[in-house]
Parts: sequence; C-alpha cells; structure tokens
Amino acid sequence: MLPAVLAEKPNLIFILADDLGYGDLGCFGQNKIQTPELDRMAAEGMKLTDFYAGSTVCAPSRCVLMTGQHTGRCWVRGNSRNTDAQTLREKDVTVAEVLKQAGYATALMGKWGLGELGSTGHPNRQGFDAFFGYLNQRHAHNFYPEFLVRNHERVPLKNVSDPEWIALKKEKNYPDDGAGWATPEGRLEYSHDLIVTEAMKWLDQQAGASEPFFLYIALTIPHANNEGTRGTGDGQEVPGYGIYAEKDWPDPDKGQAAMITRMDGDVGRILAKLRDQGIGENTLVMFSSDNGHHKEGGNDPEFFDANGPLRGMKRDLTEGGIRVPTIAWWPGKIAPGSDSGHPASFADFMATACDLAGQPVPEEATSVSFLPTLLGKESEQKKKDYLYWEFYERGSKQAVRFGDWKAIRRPIFTGEIELFNLAEDIGEENNVAAENPEIVATAKAFMEKGHEPNPNWQPPKKR
Repeated sequence: MLPAVLAEKPNLIFILADDLGYGDLGCFGQNKIQTPELDRMAAEGMKLTDFYAGSTVCAPSRCVLMTGQHTGRCWVRGNSRNTDAQTLREKDVTVAEVLKQAGYATALMGKWGLGELGSTGHPNRQGFDAFFGYLNQRHAHNFYPEFLVRNHERVPLKNVSDPEWIALKKEKNYPDDGAGWATPEGRLEYSHDLIVTEAMKWLDQQAGASEPFFLYIALTIPHANNEGTRGTGDGQEVPGYGIYAEKDWPDPDKGQAAMITRMDGDVGRILAKLRDQGIGENTLVMFSSDNGHHKEGGNDPEFFDANGPLRGMKRDLTEGGIRVPTIAWWPGKIAPGSDSGHPASFADFMATACDLAGQPVPEEATSVSFLPTLLGKESEQKKKDYLYWEFYERGSKQAVRFGDWKAIRRPIFTGEIELFNLAEDIGEENNVAAENPEIVATAKAFMEKGHEPNPNWQPPKKR
C-alpha cells in the first residue's frame, strides 16, 4: 500500500559513483574540483550527511544496495576471484525484482559486479529488463575496453588494446573534441560516455509510458584503471583534462578532477532530461558512491582533501571508507536545500523502494525505509538499532554505528574494540573505549548479532 502522501508510484533513479570520496563534491566541501550540477542537485534537494555505503569496496557494497542486507547477512561480502562468492544466487531478492513485481520497468546501465554471463547473478535474472555495461568489476577497470555487454551479448567496441592506448594517451597525438579521442583507425569509445548515452536513450523510451520505472546507473568513474597504468603511474583515464588542462598539477590529479567534473555534467544532463520530459516531480533521484575515495590511479587524495573531515579511505571501516556523499532530489516532495543527519545505509534503500512502490519488504532484508526523512517527516522516521559492516581484507575488521557511537574491531570477532563518539569526534581520533565499558559491551553485542556465518567468508586464521 502506498503512503498517503503519494498519489501514484513514483519513478526511481539511483546514480552510483565509483570510489568518490565524502569530500569530493563542492556541496560537501570540495574547493578544487568543480561540481556545479551536483551542487545544484543538493540545492534543489536534500544532502544526506550521515549516509553509508554497504561496504568499503565495490562488490559487497553493491550487493547490500541490491538486496537490502548488510554485510553480516548478504551473500557477497567482499571482492573475490571465487565465482560462487561473487555471484548472487537464484534465491537472493533484489530491489529490481521487487519493483518489477510492482509493475516497474527496470534497467541497469553501468557496472554490475554480481554475476557473469550464464550465471544466476546476471542482471536479467535478478529483475532488470535491460542491461548495458560491465558484468565483471575487473573488466570495468578499463575505460577503453574492447567490448561491453548488452543483456546476454557482448558488444564489440572500436578501442585498441591497453598498451597501445596508454601510449596514445601519453603522447597526446590525438585531439579530444569532447566526444572522445580520435585515432586514424576511428573513434576511441570511452565506456562512461557510452553508459550515460545508453541511460539517456532508455529514459527516452520510457517517455509517455503508463508504468513507472527504476533506473540504476552504476557509473565507473572516478575509479582508476588499476591494470592499465602499465608503469606510467597515471590510471585516471579520461578523454581530456578539460578545465584542468592548464593547471600546474600532476596528470593523475588533473585526470581525477576531470573525471569527477565529467560525471557531474552527466548527472546534470539526466536531471535536465527529467525536467524536459515533465516527470521530475514524479521521480526520486538519488546520487551516492559505492565506498570512500581511493589513490589507486596515482592521484593525491590529500591534495583534494577527498575525505573532508573524515578519517580513512577505501578498504577502511573508519568513516572515510564507508560514509559517502549522498543527495536526494525530488521536486515538490523534498524540501530544497534541506539536509539530514539521519543515519542510514545502502541496506535501507530496499525498504525505501518498497515504500515507494507499495510493496512488502523482503523478510531477509535488514532494511528500514528512510522515506519519512526525505519527505521532511522526521517524527515518523523509524530508527535502526544499529548499522553494521564486516570486511575480510587486510586481516579483517567489523564496525557498528548506533546513535552517535561508532565501534570498530580488528580483527573480526577477536580484536579489541575501539569506540568513538561521532558527535564530538567525526574524525575518529579519540578512542574512548576505556571510559565507556557499557557502551563497548553494547557494541560487542551488536557485532555478534549482526554476523551470520557464510562459508565463503571466513576471518584469517591466527598463525
């Protein structure tokens, strides 16, 4: 049943950046990289200042977003070369499946990372009518790939192989006219641009349709090409440095800024299309990032202050690894220029989507709708007992947030618990565990409650 405030099921768009830090947008404090469109989106909508990714790396974060289960419960809990551990199962219920059951047209454009061709985790078997982009997250490291995937078929591209492309880029022999690098053999095709173009085409196809739609745009920037640097030290692949070309910055920093500004412009194009189609007031658009910032492409995150007031980055469970810049835009429903410190995470997107579509929340989801927060009805907003994360790289760790308290334990299950009061110490500089044994005991209980065993994800054994 729809909430009384909604006369009809709204459209839903979720735009996900890749490795964008909490401080990488102007509206979240950035002063070197220009993001006018996302700043406008925040001015017309709501900043969610205490919103968290599902994990501190790619695949598990996306699994949490899709299934509404935190990493103590969901199937994919880390990046893995184990196919089973990296693939959604037939019984996993995604937000796309729930919305499809509610009559929504559904599409994913971009990076999936939760199932390959022929697997149970393929997007078309997980509720998406249409898919275009990367299935494999490692394939997505290359922004000039030789192919992308449309539904169940590979789509060949004009791009040359990685070593050749790196040489061409470094020599800068070919001009960027805004549409991509031109070579004597033809136009090199930048995957991000292709993904956005496909999303825009799909939106055009929905114009005038009687059914609502859900569009998940999983962008690949500003992630680095970890495999493609080939010793150059510059993994920030972008067709041109644009407004940063004349800056006295190292090339990787120019590339990082150019990628973010390019993404910003494309978000602006998407919102403009909704306005032009006259459906903005019936479309909730959310923008976020899959985890904290990185330095994998040679860029200097300290130069950009990419995590703002937070400590840590990608692969950390401190705030800089999991608290992400999030904006919600819904003209006529979300108060312009508003912000909320309600603690919520990717897991809560499932219940929010169910609220919007008048669907029951799947029983296995660890999800609480934040729709009341978006609509400015804070008195009606249900609070979670805790937010939970567990992570198995670098010796393993787990974290929990409840109220203003944040606790981290390294290694998982057995380490000493660190405790921080985020209201007084957002940078997590002062461990106050010794002064608050009762709070530590509560955190430990939540950590034990949050975890369910998974055969694919085991903490490292002590030596």
